[in-house]
Amino acid sequence: MLEAGTMLLFCAVLFASVALGWSIIPALFVGVLLFMGYGLVRRCSLRAMASRAAGSVRSAGTVVVAFVLIGVLTSLWRASGTIAFIVAHSTAVIHAATVIPLSFLLCSAMSVLVGSSFASAATMGTICMSLGLSMQANPVMLGGAILAGVYVGDRCSPVSTSALLVKQLTHTNLFNTIARMLRTGAVPFVLSCVVYVAAAVVEWLCASGGSGFGAASAAATAGSAGSARAAVSTNASSITDIGGLFSSAFDLHWLTLVPALLVIVLALLRVDVRLLMLASIAASVAVCVGVQHMEWAELLRLLIFGYHAQNPQVAALLDGGGILSMLTVMATVCISSAYAGIFAETRMLARLQQVIEMLGHRIGACGATMITATCAAALACNQTLTIMLTHQLCGGLYGDDESERSAQAIDLEDSAVVIAPLIPWSIAGAVPLATINAPTLSLAAATFLYLLPLSRMLTSAVRRRSGFRTRHRSQNQNPGLAIPHRPKPMLHMFAHGFHPKSGD
Repeated sequence: MLEAGTMLLFCAVLFASVALGWSIIPALFVGVLLFMGYGLVRRCSLRAMASRAAGSVRSAGTVVVAFVLIGVLTSLWRASGTIAFIVAHSTAVIHAATVIPLSFLLCSAMSVLVGSSFASAATMGTICMSLGLSMQANPVMLGGAILAGVYVGDRCSPVSTSALLVKQLTHTNLFNTIARMLRTGAVPFVLSCVVYVAAAVVEWLCASGGSGFGAASAAATAGSAGSARAAVSTNASSITDIGGLFSSAFDLHWLTLVPALLVIVLALLRVDVRLLMLASIAASVAVCVGVQHMEWAELLRLLIFGYHAQNPQVAALLDGGGILSMLTVMATVCISSAYAGIFAETRMLARLQQVIEMLGHRIGACGATMITATCAAALACNQTLTIMLTHQLCGGLYGDDESERSAQAIDLEDSAVVIAPLIPWSIAGAVPLATINAPTLSLAAATFLYLLPLSRMLTSAVRRRSGFRTRHRSQNQNPGLAIPHRPKPMLHMFAHGFHPKSGD
């Protein structure tokens, strides 16, 4: 089958790029050529495919602007001392007996504020890992707690790129979706806390019993956790006084917390996310100039190139941000949007969409989305492309009214967003683990990431079974009221680009 051969060839190119450590952008461009070549073989017009692709890319402009604002915001939060203030005061509460659950909670809080799993892992995650290993914590459990924590906010933060992408794809209100995410994620979050507390208790009992389990497991597992960023983690592990280190580089005045507080307050007030970020950016600029006494020329430079500290230890923890740091994700979104237009014109995925629709009629839209997201994550090797492929493949499972779009948004957030980092060869999980120098086995300890989709599938199955029993009872009592099942029509939301709704 030509469709399968084309897709397998594209996946091979993606796998090769990830395995060799190359950027996936050239591989995505190869995908454009492959899919257009498929269209030409199927006698589709090159002009029509290019027009559809260009229209889809133009429609992604809104979310690209948001990504630019996120790059600027994360750079300014580093330079203003906002992240340094939060990390310095948060890590003061970490102790040997509680390091694993606290690492999960602190990384969750940091990721909610910054909206980025990579940034959270590089700051709070690196410090938690370093302190935990110095306290003889099990590196597998510690790495899993950190990885799970950095994706809590990556999923539901108002400044998360994945949340903004899902909002744009489904044309839903971001804050309504966040409210639903908090409800669906509550039980998995609590269960994850229980698991990490239990792990901490076991560690403490083993240590107090003199078995040396914590120290032995740390030494044994840490040795196999080699990565490209081992030097960064080694430098970070030598830090004993986080507050003193950051105090030497920043004025940790309470005003440095204002940009983060603005995000929280304005998010609670449901202010448009772009206005929310602009307000925090303005506050950060004021703190950079007024509190950190930064020159305007340096300030303009870091907006583009990101923050770079002079102290090597501070640089290992805080360097990053800036508009250039968002180029990869912006390019991924634009190229993936072009795929959507090409697929709509060539109907390359039509058969696969029909299979997914039939699966949805059997196990429900939620279950079909979970299975599709898992397969897409294994093939795409990154979170952004996983989200976009899952959205397009599962479009036929949902209607076009507001409630159906909201249902698809929450299903994407509870599947594609959190399943992607669980794939061992996906950069969504590999990069954070390499950043904190944790073993790959830590994926098994990232409980929140798999408890969430499992709980959603279980809830969906129970509701479907309960609904079937109710309908069956009603039809037996009133046979004339039985309504024949009609499958939902397949949607092609990318066919004509995005059409954002007002009021978001």
